[in-house]
Amino acid sequence: MLIQRPFYFLRHGETEWNRTHRAQGQIDIPLNETGVAQAIRAAEVVRALGVRRICASPLSRAFETARHSADAVGLPIEVVENLRECGLGSDEGRMHGGTWFADWRAGTYVPEGAETYAGFLTRVIGGVNDALTLAGDEPLLIVAHGGVYWSILHHAGLSAEQNAGNGEVMRFAPPRADAPGWMVERLG
Repeated sequence: MLIQRPFYFLRHGETEWNRTHRAQGQIDIPLNETGVAQAIRAAEVVRALGVRRICASPLSRAFETARHSADAVGLPIEVVENLRECGLGSDEGRMHGGTWFADWRAGTYVPEGAETYAGFLTRVIGGVNDALTLAGDEPLLIVAHGGVYWSILHHAGLSAEQNAGNGEVMRFAPPRADAPGWMVERLG
């Protein structure tokens, strides 16, 4: 269950594998030139949010994206291991297309050495809740991956079919009396 506190989410900037539609998983692919520019633009959005805590995945594409925001607001980055992208095992590096990825998400296919989609969702929500617990009532920015975004959507009861674009900042607001479900808003 997702701890009911508001927070911000930033998906890492673009990598060459994002650009060429390859599944990165936990392979540590760095930001490309476009990704660095996206991280810099996102940092300008983050600067205006009043963030007091930044937690990030240890993978370089997320950590480097977080570094730009951390520099913009003068905060350290706290690495949360369970914010890593999904482990796709032998299918990391595979081109998107066909049914393999949808089958993995449906639980009907698990590549050799991969984590199950259900196991991934559980691991990641633990990482998100760890970050929320670390932040307490302070405004939090989580910098991570597209798969982490799906896990948050899933545990917030929202459609996990939508994606956050590279370098996009999202605001998550928990349910309240006048809005009974989680709300997500794109910023910037």
